Amino acid sequence: MPGAAPVPSRWSVLSNTTLGMLLATVNSSIMIISLPAVFTGIHLDPLAPGNVSYLLWMLMGYLLVTAVLVVSLGRLGDMYGRVRIFRAGFVVFTAASVALALTPAGGRAGALWLIGWRLVQGVGGAMLMANSTAIITDAFPPRQRGTALGVNQVAGLAGSFIGLVLGGLLSAWHWQAIFWVSVLVGTAGALWAYRNLRVTAPPPHDVRVDWLGNVTLATGLTLLLAAMTYGIQPYGGHTEGWTNPLVFGGLAAGCALLVAFCAIETRVPQPMFDLRLFRIQAFWAGNAAALLNAIARGGLQFMLIIWLQGIWLPLHGYDFAETPLWAGIYLLPLTIGFIAAGPVSGHLSDRYGAKLFATGGLVLMALTFVGLLLIPVDFHYPAFAVLLLLNGVGSGLFSAPNTTAVMNAVPAAQRGVASGIRATFQNAGMVLSIGLFFSLLIAGLSDSLPATLHGALAAEGVPGPAIDRVTAVPPVGMMFAAFLGYNPLAALLNAAGVLHSLPAATVATLAARTYLPGVLAGPFHQGLVVVFVLAAALSAAGAVVSLLRGGAYIHADEHVHDEQLCLDCDCT
Repeated sequence: MPGAAPVPSRWSVLSNTTLGMLLATVNSSIMIISLPAVFTGIHLDPLAPGNVSYLLWMLMGYLLVTAVLVVSLGRLGDMYGRVRIFRAGFVVFTAASVALALTPAGGRAGALWLIGWRLVQGVGGAMLMANSTAIITDAFPPRQRGTALGVNQVAGLAGSFIGLVLGGLLSAWHWQAIFWVSVLVGTAGALWAYRNLRVTAPPPHDVRVDWLGNVTLATGLTLLLAAMTYGIQPYGGHTEGWTNPLVFGGLAAGCALLVAFCAIETRVPQPMFDLRLFRIQAFWAGNAAALLNAIARGGLQFMLIIWLQGIWLPLHGYDFAETPLWAGIYLLPLTIGFIAAGPVSGHLSDRYGAKLFATGGLVLMALTFVGLLLIPVDFHYPAFAVLLLLNGVGSGLFSAPNTTAVMNAVPAAQRGVASGIRATFQNAGMVLSIGLFFSLLIAGLSDSLPATLHGALAAEGVPGPAIDRVTAVPPVGMMFAAFLGYNPLAALLNAAGVLHSLPAATVATLAARTYLPGVLAGPFHQGLVVVFVLAAALSAAGAVVSLLRGGAYIHADEHVHDEQLCLDCDCT
C-alpha cells in the first residue's frame, strides 16, 4: 500500500521482545548481589529489629508482583493487543527505575521507598514478560519458532544470571547505578518498541474482562507468596514465623482463593484463561516441569550468593566492598553454560522435539545439585566452577525446548494468556523456592549455630552471660549480617558490657572479617545439604514429568492467520 509504514522483520521483532525479557529478568536478580551496597548506601543496620523484613521485601517484592500479574496482563494482551501492553511495560518499568535511582531518603524511609517502587517496577516487568513470548509465537512459523523462542528464553533466563554479574560490577561503583542502567535500557527499549512494533488487528468488540477471576487470582497469589515471605522471618521468640497466625491465615486464605479462582474460571462466559488448556498434555506437562525446575533453581542463586559473599570470599581474604563484584565474577560459569546450551537446544528441538533435551537438562541439573552438596563450604574453586557450568548447561537444555513445546500446544488466540501462565509458574516457583530453601537453611542454622557460636566464644574467654546474649540473636540475623559484610560480635559484646574487659588480641580476633564466616561455615553447610538434596529431588521429579509430555505437538489452528503483528510470515 502506498505510504504504508515499513513492515518490521521477524528478527527485528525478536530483538525488541528479547530486550524486554532481558530487562525484566536482569532486575529479578540484580538486587540479590547488590543488597550489601544498598543497605550501606541507605544506612540500614541489618541486625536492628524488623530490618530483615526490608531486606526480604527488596529481594522478593519484584518477583511477587510479576508472579501475580503475568496471567492477567497476558489475558489483557489477548484482548486489547499484545504489542500495546508490551510497549506500555517499557514505560512503566523505566518510570519506576527513575524513581528508584532518585531515592530521596535513607534509613527505613529509604527502604520503604525502594520497596514501593520495586513493586511498581515489577508491574512493568510483568507487562513485558507476559506478552514477549506470545508476540514471538505470532511472528514465527513452527519450523523457526524453537530457535526464536530459544533466543528469547536464553535472554530471559540468562538475564537472571547476568543480573548477578552486572549487580556486582555496578554496586562496586555506586548502588544507585543499578537503577540508572535500567533507565537507559528501558528508555531505548520503549523508543524501539513504539517505532518497531505495530498493532494492525482491531481489538475485539465483544470481550469482557473477567474481574472476579482477576481479583481472586491476584489476591490469592499475593496472600500465599506474602505469607511465605513472612514465614521465613523471626516471630515471637522463634527463629522463623510459621507459628505466626497471620502467616498461617495468609497461606490458608491464599490457597482457598486459588481454589475459588479455578471454580470461577469454569463458570464465567469469558474466563481469564481457559482451564481446558490443561487438558492438552504438552501444555500441562511442560508447565508442571517448569514449576518444578523454577523451585529447584530459584533458590539456588540466593544460596550461592550467601555462600560466596557471606562465607567463602571473606575466608579467602576479600574485603567487604569487593565481595559483590567477585561473587558475580565467580558465578560466571553458570551464565556461560546456560548461554552456550540454550540457543543450540532451541534450534535442535525444532527438528527432534522437546522431550529429549528438556528431560536430559533436568537430569543434568539434578546431578549437579548432588555434586554441590558433596563439596565442602571452603571449596576449591575449579570443582565449584565445573558444577556451576554443568548446572547452567542443564538449565539451558531444558528452558527453550520446554517453552517452545508449551507455546506450540495452544491456540493462537490464547497465546498471551498461555505465556502469562508459563511466566506465573516460573516466577511463583522462584518466590516459593526462596521461601522454601531459606526456611530449610535457617532451620539447619538454628539447630547448630547457637552451640557452635557458644563454643567458639567460650574458647576465646568470653563470659557466659555475654555469650548467652550473643547466641540469643536469631540465626537469620547473623547470617544476613555476614552476607551484608558486617561482623556484629564486637557491638553485641560491647552492649553486654564485657568488650572492654577482654584482651586486645581477643577483641581483634572477634572483630576480624574472617571470624564470623568461619563460625558460620559448619552450620551453614548443614543447611546447604538439606537444600541441595531437595533441589536434586525436584529436578528429578521435573524430569519424570517432562517424559509425560508426549510427542511433538502443534495446535491444529497453527496456520490460521490471525496474528496481531503485520509481518511477512510464511503461513498461508
